[in-house]
Amino acid sequence: MQTANSVTTIQAVVNAASEGQNSTVPPTWNSLHPYQTNVLGTVLAITGNVLISISLNIQKYTHVRLLCQESPIPYYKSKLWWCGIVLMGMGELGNFAAYGFAPATLVAPLGCVSVIASAAISVVFLKETLRSSDILGGSLAVLGTYLLVTFAINVQQEITAAKIHKYIVSWQFLVYLALEFILFVILLYLYKRRGMKHIVLPLLISSLLASLSVISVKAVSGMVTSSIKGQIQFQYPIFYVMLIIMMASCIFQVQFLNQAMQLYNATEVVPINFVLFTTSAIIAEQRSTEKIQPELSNINSYGTVHDGEQTADSPSEDAK
Repeated sequence: MQTANSVTTIQAVVNAASEGQNSTVPPTWNSLHPYQTNVLGTVLAITGNVLISISLNIQKYTHVRLLCQESPIPYYKSKLWWCGIVLMGMGELGNFAAYGFAPATLVAPLGCVSVIASAAISVVFLKETLRSSDILGGSLAVLGTYLLVTFAINVQQEITAAKIHKYIVSWQFLVYLALEFILFVILLYLYKRRGMKHIVLPLLISSLLASLSVISVKAVSGMVTSSIKGQIQFQYPIFYVMLIIMMASCIFQVQFLNQAMQLYNATEVVPINFVLFTTSAIIAEQRSTEKIQPELSNINSYGTVHDGEQTADSPSEDAK
């Protein structure tokens, strides 16, 4: 009898230890709640945009300092400018990771963080003038970001190479791409051939390239995330095609953004770039994902409660 009690006691201790050990095991990516992935994507996006704002102001400071020299060198030969580019790369890496966890309709509007941070940095360190219109514009940007993040549709889709291929060969996306190419050529002609240097031109060209960046970044980061979860996507050619598009569009986007930074203050360039970039990113995301619609039960705004989160007090559909 005593032996049986000892065996029972030992078994209970073993079970308790195993349960305690299992409770400390971190959850896998598949078990993460959509709310948790959105929060992680938000933190990565905010961190990345702060680094980008610091980078843009370093690049602006480089342009200003080179203009003060008797024999200025090209900005791309300056070590300080390359430090800014490194910070921008780190910030874009944070945004890249954010697109793997959260929808573009959540990540893109968070570029508002770079607007506010850049305004503060440019006023304090670059001694630029902060006008009342800048304060009003920044306030409206914050309000617009809140509305976009709060009421945007939270579409959670697993991105694979097959889905990406289906998106890019759809006629809606091809028409969108053709219209964007025509607009890009017209703007480039006005900017380069006609010599029109209005601030909107280089930033609009940059935003058109940014729409390709958003699509390619979302595709590459999504396929990397799917590969980490176990569905390897690296063997498909579409992965490397989107990777090349991502790198090329980012490089030329930085070029036109720097040309705007040379001509205008950071307090003017960053807010306009944010508005144009966010608009192009949301449009590009809509055009590239409208072919496959999620089920109605999977569509929730960021503030809604999922079906599985209903409390015991809330009546079920069957009870109704």
